[in-house]
Amino acid sequence: MGEDIQQHTQGLIEEISADERIETFLTSEIKEVEGFVGNFITTISVDGGKEKKLSHGVTIIATGAQELKPEEYLYGKDPRVMTALELDRVLIEKDERLKDIDTCVFIQCVGSRIPERPYCSRVCCTHSVASALHLKEMNPGMNVFVLYRDMRTYGMRENLYRKARERGIIFIRFDNEKELKVDKISGGLSVRFTDYTLKREIQIRADLLTLASAIVRKEEDSLSQLFKIPVNEDGFFVEAHVKLRPVDFATDGVFFCGLAHSPRPIDESIAQAQAAASRSVTLLAQKTIHSGGMVAVVNTLYCSSCGVCIAICPYKAPEFNEETGKAEINPVLCKGCGLCVASCRSGALHLNGFDEGQIMAMIG
Repeated sequence: MGEDIQQHTQGLIEEISADERIETFLTSEIKEVEGFVGNFITTISVDGGKEKKLSHGVTIIATGAQELKPEEYLYGKDPRVMTALELDRVLIEKDERLKDIDTCVFIQCVGSRIPERPYCSRVCCTHSVASALHLKEMNPGMNVFVLYRDMRTYGMRENLYRKARERGIIFIRFDNEKELKVDKISGGLSVRFTDYTLKREIQIRADLLTLASAIVRKEEDSLSQLFKIPVNEDGFFVEAHVKLRPVDFATDGVFFCGLAHSPRPIDESIAQAQAAASRSVTLLAQKTIHSGGMVAVVNTLYCSSCGVCIAICPYKAPEFNEETGKAEINPVLCKGCGLCVASCRSGALHLNGFDEGQIMAMIG
């Protein structure tokens, strides 16, 4: 905590760029994904619209997330209203205008913990407190107010909250059920809200307003369809098992890490990235990969080539044989769910170990 992230990131970029064993494709887009664990073939569109096929054994999804662009509190209508990341850029550039600001106000939970996004974005409170301390360092006489619903500075970051209180930063809990309104006034901004404790309306004249907006998943992300991996109701990717397989997907050979899973601080993202890399190595280190025996099989004599099994399988295990025109099952991709067996109208599909004769014999 407190390290120079920009410096570390730049060093990592330079290290990757200089490594001959690492090939990067910037401003590219994934068009198609085929294959299975140990034998993925991904088609990407690179600069100029050219397509390139990549063969790889495993896949790690690390697409991150993005900052919500608010529609309230005059954002986009007044340059004195900005998001937390936009304030970061101003702080990094050490803009001299910050020294002339008399009052700065932070508003927490903008777009988070609402019916559309009921989750907490986790990093917002810590981010606002750290930014408030930077402003105090640049201008000790500045009045800094943080309007919050609940302060959640996770873990050891509680020390930042204590330090902020000692520096004179004022934290006010506002009544979320009553209107918080921002208006333009002569020479500044007016922030009106109801104090949760005093039960009275308060007005603060601000020269700068910072909105701690929610972390949201990238809307244009189509990887869930390409890799057949699930997302939750908030749009983030879902692991195969929260305790037993925390960085795995149900699709073998596909892993994930970071904000692609859920909002989290950078130290947790790094730990999860290391876990995903370790899980990948366990597969790449093997000469052969053994699949389970409980998979579906096709009796080609009964197959009518209707394609229902291909359309309904969530793992892309069935496919048509180019020579016979009949369906066949890739045992590496098949998870033995039985969905194709139940949907086959011709009775051509069977699940090993669960044939009708075997089940009836057990009942008998």
